[in-house]
Amino acid sequence: MPAMHLFEYAVLRVVPRVEREEFLNVGVIVYCAAQGFLETRCALPEARLRTLAGDALDLQEVQQRLQAFERICRGRKEGGTIGQLPLASRFRWLTATRSTIVQTSAVHPGRCEDAGATLTRLFEQLVL
Repeated sequence: MPAMHLFEYAVLRVVPRVEREEFLNVGVIVYCAAQGFLETRCALPEARLRTLAGDALDLQEVQQRLQAFERICRGRKEGGTIGQLPLASRFRWLTATRSTIVQTSAVHPGRCEDAGATLTRLFEQLVL
């Protein structure tokens, strides 16, 4: 039987009007320490966001925020100061509770053989 590894994930959400608490799932972030894996996958459904938020939402700004999540996951200098932290610290920083347009769900644990395949499966189930 293949080895199963603990992983954690959170759903990335766009919350156009924080006070209304309405959101749209736009991505997933997965962390698996045993596989040295931290990655996010996002899709920005512009038409659905316009339906939810009208013209009040700056889609370019949202896209930039999602790209920041991707840069931090990759690490290196492009991820800035946070991108230089160890994987676990980056994941905790990215999934910290915040009251902004881009938020994350609670962190959920699971077990997987392949964190990359798990990211794809969760993205398809929770975002697409």
